[in-house]
Amino acid sequence: MAEASQAVRGVVTKGAVAVQKTLAQPVPTARVVVASAFGTIVEWYDFFVYGTAAALVFGKLFFPATDPLISTLAAFSVYAVGYLARPLGGLIFGHYGDRIGRRSMLVLSLLLMGFGTFFVGLLPTYEQAGILAPICLVLLRLIQAIGLGGEWGGAVLMVAETAPASRRGLFGSFVQLGNPVGRLVATGVFALATRLPDADFLSWGWRIPFLASIVLVLVGLFIRTRLDETPAFKDLRQSGATARMPVLEALTAFRRETVTAIGLKVTEVAWVGILTVFAVSYLTTQLGMAKSFVLDAVTLATLVELFVMPLSGWLSDKFGRRVIYLAGTGFGIAFAFPLFWLLATREPMIILFTIVVGICLAQGMVFALHASFMPELFGTQVRYSGISLGFQIGAAIGGGLTPVIAAAAVGWSGGATWPISLFLTALGVLTFAAVLSTRETSGSSMEN
Repeated sequence: MAEASQAVRGVVTKGAVAVQKTLAQPVPTARVVVASAFGTIVEWYDFFVYGTAAALVFGKLFFPATDPLISTLAAFSVYAVGYLARPLGGLIFGHYGDRIGRRSMLVLSLLLMGFGTFFVGLLPTYEQAGILAPICLVLLRLIQAIGLGGEWGGAVLMVAETAPASRRGLFGSFVQLGNPVGRLVATGVFALATRLPDADFLSWGWRIPFLASIVLVLVGLFIRTRLDETPAFKDLRQSGATARMPVLEALTAFRRETVTAIGLKVTEVAWVGILTVFAVSYLTTQLGMAKSFVLDAVTLATLVELFVMPLSGWLSDKFGRRVIYLAGTGFGIAFAFPLFWLLATREPMIILFTIVVGICLAQGMVFALHASFMPELFGTQVRYSGISLGFQIGAAIGGGLTPVIAAAAVGWSGGATWPISLFLTALGVLTFAAVLSTRETSGSSMEN
């Protein structure tokens, strides 16, 4: 009887300890989720407003040329600079984010990104300042990209290191909503601006989306300065276990995970470049579609994506990250060639459907999982550096040069689009292999 009583007490004690640990698990407050998500909205708005301007006006205003293709290529090349500089931001902010903390890096990155965008709206054009105009445009793009390169990792970790494991995919997807919401606001503002007479739009209308970013930056700063550090990093700092060179450790001790994270990113970001940047130029200049219609199509696709992404995050909590990721990547591979066949019909409803489906399933479905899948691959001491490197290097490979490659391929092939589809297919295979090479991470602990 005594032994039974002792056994019961042991079970009760263990149960009480388990309950205590469960109750002690940090649950993300609305403030953490909103602050992280709003900051990413500002960052992605700044980034996408540049991409839209590159497709519509920068070629004419900053890189005038007798051949429109050369002008477009020049504008897209500066767009690519933003992607190529983002790994530098990931290196810098990743190092200090793992050494000093997530919160302070969020504030600094927001300032860099926001003011880099605001001053683009004040730049003189090539006609007004000559070669100095495109040089300043490139420099501001570099500042903007470095800020974004560091911002994403911090915003994601604020939620990922706080969320309960069973809901990390869902909560992480809310942070990722900053991407489509930022794109929605950017394309929406430009859709309004393009309704101005062409002379007014080229003269001053294109500046409005850049100057308006200052309002978002100030609100974002107010929200983010009120955040506390994540529990996981607090514990790491108190134990004195922070890495001296976290970037180097991520590239050595977590080499496989870093390569996997790069592979997770390359395909999704290529679809962004094709459907939100290149397609805007291709449909308007090559196929003669109205600018306002194309921007409206991207806007509608983004609205639908706002529902697809949380659903994807929720499903990944239920069924695992890998199966959802493989489904989205597999769709992208299958859709790479039909994409341009459908666009070439010039039928507005078909084009609308194509853009919506492409953005939601080939991009949004997998992008939603970056905020949970990538952090779960790394230990706390190098997590900021690891996910920043993976995300930003993958973005540089798959996204930075995609609009340039696509525009050059169309020019080289005499208008044929099969090289672009082949490129998307190849990247899709790489991502598919990266997912298959890693373990299932949903439900894993962030305390490591």
